[in-house]
This record gives sequence, C-alpha cells and structure tokens, in this order.
Amino acid sequence: MEASGSAVDLSPEEERVLIRDITIAAESLAKEGDTFFLITHRWWQRWLDYVNQDMTSSSVNGSSSYGSHHHDSASSSTKRPSAIDNSDLIYDATSEVSNVEFELHDTLVEGRDYILLPQQVWEKLHGWYGGGPTLPRKAINTGLSQTDLAIEVYPLRLQLFLMPKEERAVIRISKKETVGELHKKACEVFGLLLDQVCIWDYYGQQKHALMDNMDKTLDDVNIQMDQDILVEVLTDGNGTADSGCATSLQENGCTEKDSISVIVEPSQSSLSVAEGLSTNNYASRSCSSEISQSQYLASPTSDLDNLHGTNNINTRAAPLGLTGLLNLGNTCFMNSAIQCLVHTPEFARYFREDYRQEINWQNPLGMVGELALAFGELLRKLWAPGRTPVSPRPFKTKLARFAPQFSGNNQHDSQELLAFLLDGLHEDLNRVKHKPYIKSKETDGRPDEEVADEYWANHIARNDSIIVDVCQGQYKSTLVCPVCGKVSVTFDPFMYLSLPLQSASSRTMTVVVFTSDGSALPTTCTVSVPKQGRCRDLIQALSNACSLKNGEKLLLAEIHGHMIHQFLEDPLILLSTIKDDDHLVAYKIPKVVKNSIYLQFVHRRPGSISSSVAWESYGIPLLALISRDIIATGAAIIQDILQRILAPMLGNEDIQSFSKSDSSVNAAAHGPQYRTHEACLDSDDQLKDQEYHSKAESTYKMHLQLVDEHDTPVDLSSEEKPIAVPGSSASLLLFINWSKKDLKKYDTHHFENHPEVFKYAPAPKRTRNEPLSLYTCLDAFLREEPLVPEDMYCPRCKEQRQASKKLDLWRLPEVLVIHLKRFSFSRSTKHKLETFVNFPIHDLDLTNYVAHKKGSRQIYELYALSNHYGSMASGHYTAHIKLLDENRWYNFDDSHISPINEEDVKSAAAYVLFYRRTKGEDASTNIGAEPYANKNHNFSRR
Repeated sequence: MEASGSAVDLSPEEERVLIRDITIAAESLAKEGDTFFLITHRWWQRWLDYVNQDMTSSSVNGSSSYGSHHHDSASSSTKRPSAIDNSDLIYDATSEVSNVEFELHDTLVEGRDYILLPQQVWEKLHGWYGGGPTLPRKAINTGLSQTDLAIEVYPLRLQLFLMPKEERAVIRISKKETVGELHKKACEVFGLLLDQVCIWDYYGQQKHALMDNMDKTLDDVNIQMDQDILVEVLTDGNGTADSGCATSLQENGCTEKDSISVIVEPSQSSLSVAEGLSTNNYASRSCSSEISQSQYLASPTSDLDNLHGTNNINTRAAPLGLTGLLNLGNTCFMNSAIQCLVHTPEFARYFREDYRQEINWQNPLGMVGELALAFGELLRKLWAPGRTPVSPRPFKTKLARFAPQFSGNNQHDSQELLAFLLDGLHEDLNRVKHKPYIKSKETDGRPDEEVADEYWANHIARNDSIIVDVCQGQYKSTLVCPVCGKVSVTFDPFMYLSLPLQSASSRTMTVVVFTSDGSALPTTCTVSVPKQGRCRDLIQALSNACSLKNGEKLLLAEIHGHMIHQFLEDPLILLSTIKDDDHLVAYKIPKVVKNSIYLQFVHRRPGSISSSVAWESYGIPLLALISRDIIATGAAIIQDILQRILAPMLGNEDIQSFSKSDSSVNAAAHGPQYRTHEACLDSDDQLKDQEYHSKAESTYKMHLQLVDEHDTPVDLSSEEKPIAVPGSSASLLLFINWSKKDLKKYDTHHFENHPEVFKYAPAPKRTRNEPLSLYTCLDAFLREEPLVPEDMYCPRCKEQRQASKKLDLWRLPEVLVIHLKRFSFSRSTKHKLETFVNFPIHDLDLTNYVAHKKGSRQIYELYALSNHYGSMASGHYTAHIKLLDENRWYNFDDSHISPINEEDVKSAAAYVLFYRRTKGEDASTNIGAEPYANKNHNFSRR
C-alpha cells in the first residue's frame, strides 16, 4: 500500500503529541469488546526514534524547541518511517485456519515482537503511513471485575472433526464466545444446518462432554488451546441425537495449552505514548492495552517531566509477581511448585541478584549449574514487569535432562518435583567446593545441645547454600532397643515435613473365610487390627468374627493369579508387609491331622475365543487337609472331598440327594481322628470306609485333573487306581474344569469375586466444624512408633532388633515446607485422601514442638500453598500465593491469575504448605537455622 499523504504537513513532534492525546482518550474509555491492533515492534521502534529526535536535539542544544521542528529538517537526522510492515508477525504460507486470513507466529512476545495499539491510534498511524496487514484483536473480560480486561492476542485454535464423514477443519474463536457461536461456526465451515449436528468436547480424541448449553462460554466449559471438537452429524431427520448425543460423560482433566492472554487493568494503566516516547528501558508491559511511560516514554526534558505531572498521566504501577505460566501439557504440577518457590521472598531476592558467583560448577552431585541458571532465568521472567504468561519450556527441557522421570507430558506429583528442585538447587549452589570427610562422634552422654550443634556444624561444613540457609532444619531422632534398652540419638537435617493425615493406630483388613468341610458358605470378614500388628492379631480377629469351632484353626494364604501364592503360617509376620491391594483367604481346617497333606483346588473355565488357552484359571481356590493314607486309596475320595466343600453352593434340587452321605464323607475325608459323632459310633474304621466308597461310586463326578510331580495333568474323572503322593510334597494341586452343566448345578458366585485387603473409598468429607487440625497431623508425625526389625542393628545386642523410633523437632528453618500426605500407595494403585485439614494462615505456633527449649517463640505465617484437585487419574494443580507487599492472596492457575479472599485459601485440596517465620520482638535469638535475611552475603564461601 502507498503511504497516505495526510501526515506530510505534521512535524515529528506534532505526530507524537497527537498520538499521545488519542491514546489518553482511548485509555480512559477502554472497555470489553474494544478492538486493539498488533503492530510490529521493529516499525514501532523506528517511529519512536523519528518522533523523539526533536526532543533529543533540544536537550543537546540546551534550548527547548518543543513543536518547532518540521518534517523537512528530519532528513538530516532520523528519516520518516516507510509504510507499516507487519509481515514478520505472520506466517508466509496460506493459513490453514478456515476463518482467519493471517495466522500469527506462535512464539511472539509482546514488547519484543509486537505492540498493541488502541483502534483510534492504529487508524491514525495507518492513515498516515499505510501498509499492513491489519491484525485486529478484541479486549475480553477476564472475569475478575468489570475493569479487568485482556487482549486476546491468540484466540482459541480448535480442530473440528466431522463425523461420520471424517472431514477436518481448524478455526479460531475467542474463549469468551458461547458454545452456541461455536456450534454456528462449525455448521458454517462444513455447510450444515444447526439442527443437523451436535458438538462434543473431544479432548484427547475421546468424548468428554456433550456441549449442549448454548449460553455458556468456551472458557466456562474449559475448552483449551488446540483442543479437538467433535462435530457429530445426526442420523435421523427430526433433530434427535444419535450415538449418545443426548447423554454426557463428564470427566475433569488437567488443563493443557492455554490461550495466551494478558491481564489489563485500565484503571491502573497508562496508555500514553507521549512525553518523550523514549525507546529506553522498554519491557513487557503490565497491561495488554498499555503503552507504559516507564517503558517507552521516559522524558529527557524537564518540560515534559512537568507536563507528566500536570496531566496526571502517571498512575500507580501494577504489582510485580503476577505473571502466569503456560501449561505445556499436564505441566500444572510443575507450574504450581515453581510459583510457590518463585514467591518465596528469600529466593526472589537471591535469584534477582548476581547469584552466578555462587554456582558450584564442579560439584559431581549437582547439575553443572544448569538447573540453577534455568530456574534463575525463569524466576526473573516471572518477576519482570508485565503479565504476559511465560512459557516454562526451557526450564522443563533442563529439568527433563537431569530428571528423566519428569520428561514427557504425564502428570506428576508437585511435592516430588519440589523435593528434586530443592535438592538440585542446593547442589548447584553449594558454596562448599571440596567436601571434607567428617567422622561422627559418639554422644557419650554429652548434652543434646552440644551434640546437636556438632551435627549441624558437620552438616554445614559439607552443605552450605541458600537452600540450606532458608529451608533446612534439624530433627532429633531417638532409637531405643527393646531388648537391652540401648538409646541411640542422632540429629539429622530435613528439607520439609511430610505429615500423615490419618492418626489412627489401626487398619481394616478384608479376608474371605472358607471351610474345608462344607459346613458353611464362604464368608467375607472385615476386621480391625493394629497397624503395627502381626498375623496373630489378624487371625485372632478373624477367629472371633467367623465363630471358629473347637478343633478348628485358621490358615491364612495369599492368593496370586487365582492360586495360593504362599501360606502365612508364621504368627509373627508383620501386617505392614501385607499391602492394601493384596488378596487374602483364611481356610478353616482341623487342628490335628496325622500324616497330612493339603489339597488345593484351582477353578478353571473354558478360555475365551480370543484366548490361546483351552482353560483359564479364575476365582478363589479351595483347600482341604487330608491324611496321606486316605488319599492313597484312589481318586474317588478326592471327588467326594470336593463335593463336600461345594455342598453349600448346590441348587435346592441337589441338596437333599447330597445330604445322604453327609457325615460319612466328612469322616472318611479326614480319617478316624476327624469323624463326626455318627461316624465314631462304629468302631470298625474299615467297614465305615467301605460304606463311604460304596456311596462315593454313585456320587456326581466333576472334571478333575491332578498335577503330578512332573507338572503333568492326570485326569481323575475316571481314574480309580491309588494315587501316588510324593513324600516331599506338602500339597497337591488339582484343577476343577467347570463345564456348563457344573456351572448350572452350583451357585459359583461365592468364590468368583475376591475383594482386596483394603478397598479404598473416599473418607467422609469433614466439615469446618470438625476438621483435622494441622497440629494433630504433627502430633501423629512425632509420635513414637515401632520399626521393622531390618531398620535397626543394635550394636550392643549384635543383632537386628525391632526398635522404637521417636522424632523431635530441634532446629526450625526460616521457611518451613509442610507436605500433607494425601496420596496412599499400594503395589499397583494410588489413592487420594480428600481430608480437610484446618491449617493456620496466621500464627502457626511450633514453640512447644521444639525439643530445644532455649530461645524465641517459633511463630510462622502461611504465604503459599500448592493445591491438588480431583483424583490421581484426572487431577489438576494450582497455587495460592500471598503477595506480601500487597498483603493480598491470589490464585495461580497456570496462566490465569485471579485475586481471592483469605477465607478461600483453606480447602481440602491443600497439598504442600509454605510458611515463613515471623519477625517477632524476640526473634533475635532464633532456635534454628540462621535466617538468610540476617546474613551478610558477599557470595563467597563461608
């Protein structure tokens, strides 16, 4: 385009003043829906140089020539810019987006690549200079208040998938547009009628929710950048949805890429482009629509300084530290942790100074300073002026390099990341370049104070960094041998406290109880046992619950793969070794059987069509204890033992026919010492056995296979010859191959489903009237508890002992990080505790928890916390941060930041708490690590 000639009669100064006045007027009237225009920073810089040249020359000459220079004099200095050229902001290729002519580069940064201008300013400049292309963007309301606006530089880019035609299109749409507008645009793109389609949230290529509330905004329904939207064509003609369009499957997930938007506060910003229009000290602006004087307009003349005050253009600067982090795909855990660390005042101050002098480049335990440099660079960006969300991609790349477990786009634990970051930053910034070898001395009855100071001095001699200064405290750990009474005391450093949310000393365990004589149906028993108990406690609880008879005992077995994995016969086995997702069975067996052997019956059914095996195992195995002498007589007795165990599961029509041989089967199966009263009336054991066999011949037979010592299955359905039992074998394995006929005869559901030892269920949600106190969690953490024997070797007994352990807090750090252990782990699953913990925001008093009583009170105040919402499968992390200078709380949700009330800080989502020690009147004599704030740091090794 050719430049307009309407500006040829204006001097640079006149252009500057006119743009200033237009900008001030536009700023005062900025509202939602206003249009702003991107202009390349390169051209803007040239224009700034051009309109500032008169002021620069007047400053040099010592005289004011305000408004006296004409355009023809500019040729001797800075030339008038040519036409506006925004081509460096857009892709050269034709946009694939259906409703957008020009597509912006994805990595543009405001203040570096482009400037945002109000519509009136753009129209004036474009009228003077011409050029293009024109790149308009709308101001949207962020939802914080009527005056809090954002310029949506990057509207949502959505991928539309038309089914069943399998067509694809990409569109741009504001996140403040309604679902109805998206519906309309989708129909326009594919040439369909509104009543022909329904649209789905198709996040991750899965139907998450039917988008049928046409009045909600896309932001309300959590539609994200680059998300997929399914456009589903209705198959019938009356507008009724096919394929489940009338139903909605809702599932909350962790947010991924967010649209890049900048918070703008017109009431606190200055859209002035006057007063010098200096290019010095520009930075990313606090507000999207703001062309701040502090960045562009520093005046070199006293006249303009006076003008600045006269026109009241300067307003209060926007607070720093309100910059969000873009979600790179399930990186909310990282964003939450980083914001908490970045807003720790001691770290914010340290990393904004010249911390590079303290980097330990040679530490083999560190990361060659790269982690510290990446974190420091990210922190500086987050504390720079402006609110344009920052991409943490460079930091994540470094993180993945040194901690591969955090690579990719999987969700992770924010506390695990915090632990790695604190440890990694410490090693990168360790002032100790050569760690000395220090041998620990025996306590020898010395005072705790002396020993603790010695331990701490030894620790500092090897570990001395800003992390130690700020975050590390010291435990007192006391171990007591239960046999000889030896007391072992150590003083160990800690970086954070991990507090349990359940102070209960007991646990519930679920076990299925089977009889081996068919006297009762299987029973599922849930009992309460001591957390630190042993198998004898579980057996005693089960015996009471299942009414164990005289002459019976319980045999515990662990089941894996529908077979007995091991018998838990040792009564001293610790219950803590039994996991929540294990499967246990207790079998009622006779206390005494001479020359006995176990029969394990494993259920099998025909394999599925897709399976390569003819038979597959399922259900809970059955168990019987039998005399070896009896089993050697033949296969018939095994058939009848099985029939006896299965008898309670028979259908009604089969119960009477089986009951005729009831007592004799029981007697023959277990031998003379386990006969019923009726069987014992006959003193002739041989005669009774003959009677049993005559009945057994007429008994219904099932398809049984015995696995011999060569692992070869032997069919027992028709075998009548004696069975050879190896003398070294404690059990025989038999397969019950269930036919369709058998399955109709018996009610098999009693052994088909096997519950876990503990099936997780969310605890009842606590109310604010009955909360779990943070102090209660701390009490549970510090309570004395027994250890497993392997955890302590007693030097006096010369053996492994199950000692008791007691922790005490000895030295508290300047910043105390408290981790609430919400996640419980088992062999294959994680569970989350949704317990509401009542934690103090002000005046967390830990004075009475410190074993070292000399010194000041230990009072802490909350300033940050990491929250986790949802479940382990589909959770989301945020952070609550208090800006100490403002004394105001904010919610940091990836790139979105909003103020919150203090009473809303507490919730059941609180996961990691950050407390700072308050500076009270007696804070000069601290118990604990020397505060960073009181140190004279010259970045040299202490």
